[in-house]
Amino acid sequence: MTISLAPDGRGHTGGSPGYVMRITLVAALGGLLFGYDTAVISGAIGFLRSHFGLDAAETGWAASSALVGCIAGAALAGVLSDRFGRRMALMAAGVLYTISAVWSALPANVAEFVVARIIGGVGVGMASVLSPLYISEIAPAEIRGKLVSYNQLAIVGGILVVYFVNYFIAGLGDEAWNTETGWRWMFGSEAIPAVIFFLTLFAIPETPRWLVKQGREGAALATLKRTLGPARGSAEMESIRASLTIEEGTVAELFRPGLRRAMALGIALAILQQITGINVFMYYAPEIFKSLGSGTDTALLQTVVIGIFNLAFTIVAIRTVDRVGRKPLLLLGSAGMGLSLAGLGVAAFLGTTAGWVLLFVIGYIACFAMSVGPVVWVVISEIFPTKVRGRAMAIATLHLWTANYLVSQTFPMIDEYPSLVGLFHHAFPFWLYAGFCVVMVWVVARFVPETKGKSLEEIEHYWLGR
Repeated sequence: MTISLAPDGRGHTGGSPGYVMRITLVAALGGLLFGYDTAVISGAIGFLRSHFGLDAAETGWAASSALVGCIAGAALAGVLSDRFGRRMALMAAGVLYTISAVWSALPANVAEFVVARIIGGVGVGMASVLSPLYISEIAPAEIRGKLVSYNQLAIVGGILVVYFVNYFIAGLGDEAWNTETGWRWMFGSEAIPAVIFFLTLFAIPETPRWLVKQGREGAALATLKRTLGPARGSAEMESIRASLTIEEGTVAELFRPGLRRAMALGIALAILQQITGINVFMYYAPEIFKSLGSGTDTALLQTVVIGIFNLAFTIVAIRTVDRVGRKPLLLLGSAGMGLSLAGLGVAAFLGTTAGWVLLFVIGYIACFAMSVGPVVWVVISEIFPTKVRGRAMAIATLHLWTANYLVSQTFPMIDEYPSLVGLFHHAFPFWLYAGFCVVMVWVVARFVPETKGKSLEEIEHYWLGR
């Protein structure tokens, strides 16, 4: 049975759109640093390996250690944000970003570098929960999807920015200079946006829902009136109060009938976002293109094309998520990803390097960027009760980062496993991820409610009503 929520016909906010946009952009800087921190390693790892004389295993650990921090950060984010507030937890992430950027640039040995990267990963894991959480709680219902999607735009924007920063820094000297110094500037450059992020957080308010939970209703009402307008802000205040009176505020609440379904859905979407293969393309794109027959220069150029399409179609998601809805975008995107992956599998099986292979890659990236990438973050930021939203999002995001780590670690093994290569050439991973896209289409069609235009309290009441 298809689940849906009827639209309520709510119009646009009577508050200050400019104010809402400013605080959204500040929170989304956490996403930009998310992208920056995870992608900076791509340009520096070769020089780092030469500088410290790392073998293959050490190089892999230096590159992936930040993901361990991401898992820990996602686990911590919920507890910290529910206890100390969304804004204070974001500030903590900003501090961790800054420490990691400076220390990653100045390590005396690879062990220090790994510790610094894990610290940065904790900040990434926290921001991956907190930025969409903050935006979802501050945004008017009718543009919440659009505003939360700005966080995904910031992530892919951060990735593109650091690609250009790395390119610029590498061009300042020769191979010897980059091996000794250039990679340090690549990591150290993150300190600039990290400090800006931390300082700008002082200019934004705490979310009204967290303030009400803490009994600070005056401050909450002032923010609601500024974002929604006086009349609607007061009405929203009453709705928040009513919801909080029926919430227990414990993690056990997420396993009550109704909300248990929401928790399972959040975890499923988080895992499926990763096991449909996106970070295989983000981390291994040049190697994939080379395995399909491209030369090194061509492979790097094709990777840049991927980044451009990722950014462009994230903008498409921002423009459509509150008009078309979450569910249609997820269904369309998941199906398109599956078809594109199936086509890539055929290309890998045939060993072809024809120009249409890149079209399948672009098709996959476009479908992910306009749907599964941003919309999954939108859905998991809006389906949980206020008192435990931080911890619930942390649980879902913890599963997301764990799935990311497992996919990133297993792709080379699956792609190069002798018996699989003998049977399928390099097609098996693509067909495997295409199968998970089919699973995602089923999960979305069967279980995801349409939350377009609904307040967070209305969504919560929907689950409880079940």
